[in-house]
Amino acid sequence: MDAIGLAYFAAGIGAGLTIIGGAAGIGKLAAAALEGIARQPNAAGDIRGAMIVAAGLIEGVTFFALIVTILLAIK
Repeated sequence: MDAIGLAYFAAGIGAGLTIIGGAAGIGKLAAAALEGIARQPNAAGDIRGAMIVAAGLIEGVTFFALIVTILLAIK
């Protein structure tokens, strides 16, 4: 394999791991938030707001990692 092929391979592996990690993080976040809302229905608004902020941060990190893998692939 040449260097270009290895870069494409690394970008593919990196993109896959990024998506898996982001999906696992948001899935765990949503499960915990729903459990918290089920236990304390009065705090649903606060939990939902914190969940949206945390999900946005997870999505931001996932997007950043995907940009890095795309740059690795096209460089």
